[in-house]
Amino acid sequence: MIKAKDVPIKYYNYSYIKDLLEQKYSQKVSLPTIIDRAKRNNFYFLRPKGKAHDREVITNYPGELIQHDSSHHQFAPYAASKWYLITSIDDYSRLILYAVLVERETTWEHILALEAVLLKYGFPLAYYVDSHSIFRFVKGRDSFWRNHYKLTDEADPQWKQVLDDCRVKVTYALSPQAKGKIERPYRWIQDRLVRTCYRENIRVIKEGQLILNSLVQKYNYRIVHSTTGEIPYIRFQRAIREKRSLFREFRIIPPFLSSKDIFCLRVERMVNPYRKVSINNLELKVPGAPLHEKIQLRIIPDRESGVSEVRFWHKDNFLGSQKVKNSELNLVQF
Repeated sequence: MIKAKDVPIKYYNYSYIKDLLEQKYSQKVSLPTIIDRAKRNNFYFLRPKGKAHDREVITNYPGELIQHDSSHHQFAPYAASKWYLITSIDDYSRLILYAVLVERETTWEHILALEAVLLKYGFPLAYYVDSHSIFRFVKGRDSFWRNHYKLTDEADPQWKQVLDDCRVKVTYALSPQAKGKIERPYRWIQDRLVRTCYRENIRVIKEGQLILNSLVQKYNYRIVHSTTGEIPYIRFQRAIREKRSLFREFRIIPPFLSSKDIFCLRVERMVNPYRKVSINNLELKVPGAPLHEKIQLRIIPDRESGVSEVRFWHKDNFLGSQKVKNSELNLVQF
């Protein structure tokens, strides 16, 4: 696994061996003993010195900054393909708020991550992400699908529009090194996820998700974080009790009527003389829509039923909704 380029494992993990011996075989062995035995049997690599961070993110409150990212690796060595791991973490407490494996990274998957975090914890002050095209439009890189005159940050991606509706700021990492804080919990999770999937012969993503859930549970509730010196959940809850949180209670901000109007995909279409709009060659009739004006379609796909709810808005007025098959909407681009 160390030699496999698509597997996110570069070294031996002696702490994992220690935990495995104790949990699975009820044998307590000290870490120095395991390392000594590994060295004697040539299972040891010298680790190179880590690079310094270009930018340090320092927070004093839960909800001050949520770090959000995704990673694409062969998390289950026996699986037929690589998976994406989407994660959100509270910077102050290092509590992992969201961790899900998906087979395909899409804007909708990241909007679902926003929905899960914001509905459970409330509105944070800010999100911290890299400059992936899902999170940020960059002139030159993304101009092939945008108007060429748009400058960086002038065309907001779908994901950022959701946060704009929630009045949550977005901050972008200035370099890969600046993402170090989320990468450290990532490495802990990734390393143990790969090793456990390998040992358990995991091949399907649902089984991998179950292992991921147990690892997140352990990380959040049992592991003392090396930087904070505290268990993430305990640090998070203490700050909440002391009323030091910057999370704001989630509420539907007018003119929206439902969380569906916030956590959705958005497209604008012109109403034709027959009060119809067209999306991907599919025509939808919108009674009451103003002729020859643009309206916004807010789309909420449901994978299980294969049906999307399309909610029609003109400025601040809700015009109604319709159910449409996902296949007919052709949401591949999202």
